[in-house]
Amino acid sequence: MPDRDWWAVLWPDPEGMLRRIGVQPEMTVLDLCCGDGYFTAPLARLVGGRVYALDIDPLMIDQAKAEVARQGASVLKWICADAREVARLLPEPVDYVLMANTFHGVPDQPCLARAVRTLLRPQGVFCIVNWHAAAREETPVLGKPRGPGTDMRMSPDAVRTVVEPEGFRTARPVELPPYHYAAIFAQSSDES
Repeated sequence: MPDRDWWAVLWPDPEGMLRRIGVQPEMTVLDLCCGDGYFTAPLARLVGGRVYALDIDPLMIDQAKAEVARQGASVLKWICADAREVARLLPEPVDYVLMANTFHGVPDQPCLARAVRTLLRPQGVFCIVNWHAAAREETPVLGKPRGPGTDMRMSPDAVRTVVEPEGFRTARPVELPPYHYAAIFAQSSDES
C-alpha cells in the first residue's frame, strides 16, 4: 500500500473528487476494498457516517479505522472479508458502491460485479476508480513510476466489458487527472 504522501499528491482534495463522481450527502455508501481509509474518512464526513467499509486485510482495516477516528468521522460497520462475499455481509442495500484503485487486481471481476449488483438499491451506482491503461513509467508520482503494473491496467472499455453484462449500464465516465478515471455504472433498466 502506498504511503499517504503520494496519495495526497494524486488526490489533494478527496472529498471534492467524491463529489465529482456523484457521492451525495445522505447516501448510504459502501467503500469496497477501503485500504487504509484515504477515501473512507472523507466519504464518511460527506454522507454523515452512512458508510460501510470492507477490506480483506485486517491491517488495512485497522489503519482505516484510525484514519476515520483521526478525522472525527464514523462508519456504520467495518467488514474484514473477501469483496466477493459482500452481498451476504451488508445488513441493508446501499445507494453507492465505491471501489478505488483495486478492481484491476480482482481475480473474478464478473463475480464481484454480480455481488455488487445484488446489494444496490434501485437507482444504485457502482463506481470504479482506476488508473488509465498507460505504461507504469508514464505515471510518476513524486519522481517515481507508480500504480499497478502496466499489464494489470484496464481501459474504461475493458472495465465496461466486464461490468455491463452483470446487470449494469455505463452512466458516465469521469476523468480524474492526472492518471485516473471513474467508470460510473447504473443498474440496467431491464434489471431494476
